[in-house]
Amino acid sequence: MNTIPSIFNAPVPAYTAVGGSEPAASTGVSAILLNRGGRYPRRTLFQELEKTGFDYIVSVEGPQERYDVEELSLRFPQVRFILLKEALSPGEQINLAASELSEPLFFVLWNDLRILHSGGAVRMAERLLLPPEEAAGGTPPGRRLCTAPLIQNIQLETLPTLVAPVFYKGAVNTVPFVLEREGAASLYPFDGVGVYDRERFIRLGGFDGMLKSPHWQLMDFGFRAYLWGEEIRATQVIRLSYNSETPSENSTAEESYRRFYLKNLAPVFQGDGARIPLGRFFTYLFRSGGDPFSAWAEFAEGRRWVRDNRRRFRRDARSLSGLWDPVAGDGA
Repeated sequence: MNTIPSIFNAPVPAYTAVGGSEPAASTGVSAILLNRGGRYPRRTLFQELEKTGFDYIVSVEGPQERYDVEELSLRFPQVRFILLKEALSPGEQINLAASELSEPLFFVLWNDLRILHSGGAVRMAERLLLPPEEAAGGTPPGRRLCTAPLIQNIQLETLPTLVAPVFYKGAVNTVPFVLEREGAASLYPFDGVGVYDRERFIRLGGFDGMLKSPHWQLMDFGFRAYLWGEEIRATQVIRLSYNSETPSENSTAEESYRRFYLKNLAPVFQGDGARIPLGRFFTYLFRSGGDPFSAWAEFAEGRRWVRDNRRRFRRDARSLSGLWDPVAGDGA
């Protein structure tokens, strides 16, 4: 399974960076803008982000030609355009954009989202850059891995974007719920949207670029975060809304699920580390649906990966569901 793909040791995709030479502020918060497509007024979008007060804005552009990049880079010197040579998954785009930044926090959003309320980048920094000793009782964020916003649809109805894991007959499912209390836990940030602590993000290894399914990429990120002692919580202070239809998630169990299973569901935490028992091979063989030889090669690679990272585990997957109230989905 190789090492955890990291924004510092994964193969760097081919890209060109344009602009982003002058910071607009010095709040310690920058923005990463992912582009889903559609004809959105880019100048207006950058103006709105500029008013929010981010230090820099990294706009990740797909491999298609963009004829307005030079003009926009002159008008918005704080915007750095990442021009991809090939299509990348959302997680890979976030990894790449984060490697272009040095600020303590970065805010990931899409071009079909607009910020309704956030208090600006200064307010984000004030809330999220608290040193641990000032985060008394765990109520203030205190540099958590990721803080997810409240998200509404185009009719301004609050969406159930928080996620709790549920285990049933050896399989994992998710239950979405609406943010009703400040600081509620979520397994992962819906659509990848949220404010990330860059240092913790790097230490975790970022998103796994070998998982091409956006859903399983998010599931892997969230499980790995909690299994390794990090947490993802939501805030009502930052509110966003979609300008178009809410994106759906495809949770079909395919090749990405097999890698997710070996990294997150198969390990057992014992003593001061984790391991994958040999006896779990037969479960994996049944779930993979492949031939025994290929399944064994994948299983053995997964065991090596867990062995290499065994000291980073703080719990195993079975204990995760206890972090959410079965009714409210609220973290402790």
